[in-house]
Amino acid sequence: MLFQKKIEPRCAYCQRSAPVDEKNVICLKKGVVSAAGQCRSFRYDPLRRVPPKPIMPDFSRLDDADFSL
Repeated sequence: MLFQKKIEPRCAYCQRSAPVDEKNVICLKKGVVSAAGQCRSFRYDPLRRVPPKPIMPDFSRLDDADFSL
């Protein structure tokens, strides 16, 4: 599920912020703040949020016998 109903507020994906660098953003209300910060005026912007990459399965433990009928 990419979009959850309850999103933890973070300045990195708020409508009222703009990225400065990897760790900081400029907030319209607070100025330069940490991207991991939060405040009461948080407004979620789903286009700014990057979901984590899915974990790749480890097939190294399997052999040919696992794939035969």
